[in-house]
Amino acid sequence: MTVPFKIPIPDLDHCLALLLDHKPPRLLPPQTVQQLCHTLKTQLLSVPNIIPIQSPITIVGDIHGQYHDLLEIFQIGGAPPTTNYLFLGDYVDRGYYSVETITLLISLKLRYPERISLIRGNHESRTITTNYGFYSEVINKYEGSADVWQYITDLFDYLPLGATIDGKVFATHGGLSPSCQRLDQIRAVDRFKEIPHDGIMADLVWSDPDPEIMDFKLSPRGAGYLFGYEVIEKFCHDNDLVQLVRAHQLCNEGYVSYWRGKCLTVWSAPNYCYRCGNKASVLEIMNSNYLSGKNNKTSSNEQGVLPGQFFNVFEASPENDQDTFNGKGVNGLITDNMDTSGGDLFGDYFTSRKKRHTEYFL
Repeated sequence: MTVPFKIPIPDLDHCLALLLDHKPPRLLPPQTVQQLCHTLKTQLLSVPNIIPIQSPITIVGDIHGQYHDLLEIFQIGGAPPTTNYLFLGDYVDRGYYSVETITLLISLKLRYPERISLIRGNHESRTITTNYGFYSEVINKYEGSADVWQYITDLFDYLPLGATIDGKVFATHGGLSPSCQRLDQIRAVDRFKEIPHDGIMADLVWSDPDPEIMDFKLSPRGAGYLFGYEVIEKFCHDNDLVQLVRAHQLCNEGYVSYWRGKCLTVWSAPNYCYRCGNKASVLEIMNSNYLSGKNNKTSSNEQGVLPGQFFNVFEASPENDQDTFNGKGVNGLITDNMDTSGGDLFGDYFTSRKKRHTEYFL
């Protein structure tokens, strides 16, 4: 049995300084990435497939390697460790900075384990990352070596599959499965492997809601299912839940509410692929007052969320626009002449930036 161990805090702070205190962020050396991934794997061995989380919590959807927009999320939602975050997967692929995005999240998870939660998306997969950008990015940034890709994709096998918030909200990357009626069935899945093509694990990361149907239907994605109102109503009833929160689908306004807040989609990659022009959001769950009483009827507001929740909507960061204009990401390995001095990791970075307008839907 592998015994969990911890990386010293000063070493983690140094990793964070390399990523946060420089423009462009510095790449972590391969041996450092290997140690970070190994350490987190040993810690995730004892983590259940469904993580129990309490509010307040800020839920983040797909990021897809848009590193500067991840920093924008910390700008508007609060920098770790002052805010609790649940990330719903799809950290890599498509964007220019998948390496920096996932290494920052790994470092933050190790530095603030009680404040950062990471679950698995459909892009946390060897097959998908080989085809949608992450593998090629690692090869380009690490001088032809795929070692860092292997360290990180091995880590993906250890990520949990979902979370519950206050025992009443179920969060996963994609959606529901016709093979799963109970949360305990998810808890019993062997998750420590590559995402299979079908079954509960695949459906959790690939499925989508469809307001036009009532039951399950094969997904046009080629994996997972579309699911309708009767499916989610029964799933919530049978598991004493009030809501499903998920990511996985591009939303022009940054979010979508289905069935009066019974199902929420949160999308956190603005101007997706540097050309879609969409907004993004994070879902902030401040309290669970609406959960009091087993038979309590909940009602959504004009934003389609339940009381105590709101979508914090934002647009692409200025750096996202610059990446779009340049058409490429600029980065490189650490060299001797680079300044790697530390400082107040989050304070220095975020206070140096002008506050951006943020829409709050109450």
